[in-house]
Amino acid sequence: MRIEGSAAPSPLPTSDTSVVSSTFSVVDYVVFILLLLFSLAIGLYHACRGWGRHTVGQLLLADRKMGCLPVALSLLATFQSAVAILGVPSEIYRFGTQYWFLGCSYFLGLLIPAHIFIPVFYRLHLTSAYEYLELRFNKAVRVCGTMTFIFQMVIYMGVVLYAPSLALNAVTGFDLWLSVLALGVVCTVYTALGGLKAVIWTDVFQTLVMFLGQLVVIIVGSAKVGGLGRVWDVASQYNLISGINLDPDPFVRHTFWTLAFGGVFMMLSLYGVNQAQVQRYLSSRTEKAAVLSCYAVFPCQQIVLCMSCLIGLVMFAYYKEYAMSTQQAQAAPDQFVLYFVMDLLKGLPGLPGLFVACLFSGSLSTISSAFNSLATVTMEDLIQPWFPEFSEAHAILLSRSLAFGYGLLCLGMAFISSQMGPVLQAAISIFGMVGGPLLGLFCLGIFFPCANPSGAIVGLLAGLIMAFWIGIGSIVTNMGSGIPHPSFNGSSFSLPSNLTNTTVATLMPSTTLSKPTGLQRFYSLSYLWYSAHNSTTVIVVGLIVSLLTGGMRGRHLDPRTIYPVLPKLLAFLPLSCRNRLCCRSCHQDVPRDTNLFPEKMNGVLQDGRVKDAMAEDGSAHQGCSPTFIVQETSL
Repeated sequence: MRIEGSAAPSPLPTSDTSVVSSTFSVVDYVVFILLLLFSLAIGLYHACRGWGRHTVGQLLLADRKMGCLPVALSLLATFQSAVAILGVPSEIYRFGTQYWFLGCSYFLGLLIPAHIFIPVFYRLHLTSAYEYLELRFNKAVRVCGTMTFIFQMVIYMGVVLYAPSLALNAVTGFDLWLSVLALGVVCTVYTALGGLKAVIWTDVFQTLVMFLGQLVVIIVGSAKVGGLGRVWDVASQYNLISGINLDPDPFVRHTFWTLAFGGVFMMLSLYGVNQAQVQRYLSSRTEKAAVLSCYAVFPCQQIVLCMSCLIGLVMFAYYKEYAMSTQQAQAAPDQFVLYFVMDLLKGLPGLPGLFVACLFSGSLSTISSAFNSLATVTMEDLIQPWFPEFSEAHAILLSRSLAFGYGLLCLGMAFISSQMGPVLQAAISIFGMVGGPLLGLFCLGIFFPCANPSGAIVGLLAGLIMAFWIGIGSIVTNMGSGIPHPSFNGSSFSLPSNLTNTTVATLMPSTTLSKPTGLQRFYSLSYLWYSAHNSTTVIVVGLIVSLLTGGMRGRHLDPRTIYPVLPKLLAFLPLSCRNRLCCRSCHQDVPRDTNLFPEKMNGVLQDGRVKDAMAEDGSAHQGCSPTFIVQETSL
C-alpha cells in the first residue's frame, strides 16, 4: 500500500532534451481553432433559429423541453474543468490511486439530488434555485443566497479561464492572452445569444471532445510502454496502486472515509443545490427526464474518473521507460500532464491540438455555465422581483446583456488573476468555501420545518464565517510554514492551482515532519470534509436560532417546500410499530407506494401550480399533513 504523503516517484535520469513546444504545429492550431468555431456555430445556430420569437423561458431554461441525455452530458461537463483534466492525473502520478475512491461518493451524491432536491425544485416550477428560499423563508434569505452564489462564481470564473491558459503557455509557448481572449469572447457570444439551449448542446460537443482527447492519450501512451497490462505491472511494482485506507481521522488528506463520505457533501453542493446544475434539471421536459439525467451522470462520472486515473498511471509507466527533459523534471505538478502529452504525441500532427482542444473544452463548458447561471439569478432574483413590469422583449434584451456583461467581467477577473500571485490561492479556495454553507442553507429549509428566516440568515453567516476561518487560516498557516496545503475546492475541480506570474503549482501536500497541534491541527482538516463541516454549521446554528426565536409559529409554511423525512422513514416500519409511535394519523393517510408530494395527494400539478382545492392553512386534502411534520419538529 502506498503511504499518503510519501515522496513523489522519481523518474529515470533526466536528459537535456528541451520540451518540444515546436510540436504544436499548424495542424494542431487548426484543430484548436475548429473547436472554437464549432462551439460558436452551435451557439449561433440556436440564436438564429427562431430569432424574434424567443422568450425568456427559452433563453434561460431552453423552454423546458430538453431530453435527459443532453442534460446529463451538460451536467457532467459543467464542473469537469481544465483544472481537473490537468490535476487528477498529476495527483495519481505523485500519490497513487487513493483518489479513485472518490468515485464511491458519486452514488449517494447523485441519488440524493435525484430523489429529494429535483422533485422539490421541479414541482415548484422554479427558474432560479434561490426562488425556493423565498418560498420557504422570505425575500431577504433569497437575496442573501443569491449574492453569496454571485460572489462565489465571479471570483472563480476568471481563474478557470486563466489557469489552463497559463499552464499551456508555460509548456507549449501558446500565446497566453490570445487563448484567454479567444475562449472568453467565443464563450460570451454563444452563451449570450443562444441561451441555455446553446450552452447545453455545446457542452455535449465539448464533452465528446474531452472524452476523445483523453482516450487518445491513454491509447498512444499505453501502446508505447507495452500495453495497459504493463502499465498496471509498473504501477504495482512501485506501490502506486493504493489499498483501502480506513483511517477515520478527518485530518488525513485522503482516506476511504474522507473520499467516499466527505465527497458526498461535495457532490451534493454541486449536483444538489448549485444553480448551474439546478437550471439544467429544470430545463428537462419532465421531472422523470430530470431524474434520469441525474442517474445518467453516475456512469459518466465514473468513466471520467477512471480515464483521468489511467492517464496518471500511463504517465508514470512512460517515464519509467523514457527520460524526462530537464525542463520537465523542474516543472510544476499541474504542468506534468501537458509536458507528458507534448512529449508523447510529438510526431503525430493534430493529436497535441486535440488534447489542447480537450483541455479548453473543459474551460468552455465551465465558463459558459457560469455566465448563464449568473445571468439567470441576476435576472430572476435581483431584477424581476423589483421591476415586474418588464416586457418580454426588454427581459430578453436584459438577459442577453447580463450574459455579455458577465463575460466581460470574466475577462477582467482573468486579468486580475494574472496580477494576484500567491493570493490567487485564496481566490480559488473561495469556490469550495462557499459551496458548503449554501448546501446547508437549502438542507435547513428542506428537511427542518421548524427553521425560520432568522435562523436561515444567521446560520448562513455562521457557515460562511466558519468556512473562511478554516480556509484562510490554513492558507496563512501553511504559507508561514512553507508547506503547500491541500486543495480547499469543494467541487469536482479536483486540484486547484496556486498561480504565480510564471508558474502553475498544484496545491499538493508535502511530507509532514511533525503532527500539527492546536489551531494548526484544526486548520489541517481534509478539504473533502469542508462541505460537510460548513453545511453542518449552518444547520446547527440555524436550528438553534430558529428554536430560540419561536420556530415557524405564526408563520405560513408552504408544504411543497418541505421534504417529509419522518413519514418517509416511518414508512419502512411495520404497521404495528407506526401505531405505537403515535403516527396513526400520518400512516393512515400516506400510502407506502407514494412519492414526495404526489399529484393525487396534495394537488400539485406537473407544471408546479396548485389546485384551488389546497386548504388555506397550506395542508393538502390528502396525504401526510404538513401540520403533523411541523408539530413533530418545531416549538
